[in-house]
Amino acid sequence: MIYSFYAECLTALGALLKHGTMEKLTIQEEEAMQYIWQLGSCTIKEILALMPHPQPPYTTLASVVNNLKRKKYVLQERKGNTYVYAPAVKEADYKRHFMAGFVRNYFRNSFKDMVSFFAHEDKISPEELQDIIDEIETGIRN
Repeated sequence: MIYSFYAECLTALGALLKHGTMEKLTIQEEEAMQYIWQLGSCTIKEILALMPHPQPPYTTLASVVNNLKRKKYVLQERKGNTYVYAPAVKEADYKRHFMAGFVRNYFRNSFKDMVSFFAHEDKISPEELQDIIDEIETGIRN
């Protein structure tokens, strides 16, 4: 049973990556995915337990998670009388895909322009910028 669940997960991820498309998530879906990524495998009640007050109604969150399932971001497995959800898409893959689109659409496909924008808007400090440069240099050397 567990093997088939993870096989299904890999199949879903493969399908998303093969077609190169990940459907954009709503704010509510992204928030739910953050909790699912954090928990790894969870029920609706476990997600609700982590959410700050006021929490959405159980049925609202269940609808959001069902949308994530329909969009192939999560997998669902029945355990007893409840459903357990697990991410079908890695958080890093989601970030990579949508950040590339963000940079392409808003910064003419230039990460330099993006960093420059944030620097001019005082959204990034010189220290943070130096940290980024250090990380890039470390990554290049490794």
